[in-house]
Amino acid sequence: MISSKILREYINRGMIRDYIDLDTQLQPAGFDITVGKVFSFEGVGTLDFSNKKRTLPHIYELKFNDYIILKPGVYIATPNEYVSIPKELAAILLPRSSSLSCGMEVHTALWDPGYKGRGRIYVSVNKEIKIYKNARIAQLVFFTVKEPEREYDGDYNGEDLLK
Repeated sequence: MISSKILREYINRGMIRDYIDLDTQLQPAGFDITVGKVFSFEGVGTLDFSNKKRTLPHIYELKFNDYIILKPGVYIATPNEYVSIPKELAAILLPRSSSLSCGMEVHTALWDPGYKGRGRIYVSVNKEIKIYKNARIAQLVFFTVKEPEREYDGDYNGEDLLK
């Protein structure tokens, strides 16, 4: 895991942009991720080995007034923050303890070296919750990767559901 001092240096070089407030979001062991948009699922997704048959379920955006209320279920949240992970780092996203205390879990895959974008955050809501736009819901934790063989070049590189 990298320290907040080193993380600040990476952020100053552009690893994370579009954040709300650096001093608030930079934590001792990571960086708080905020909600930009929230989507609900519709339809069926398909997975296979080669991804030739892969289809993603349709999603539709839930509009914020000042906040939205999420009923129990599964959603996608898109962060405000755009992340560009250098080849010597990878990251995992963990829920903030406040999110867990409100009955909300967050899930993502590993954020590989070379990934660029606003990752999709899968949100499981176990109890109705009110979420304000720009709420801090998760913490991105970075760690070093020694001599990766290659960088991420998958279909999700460059994803940005805020557009």
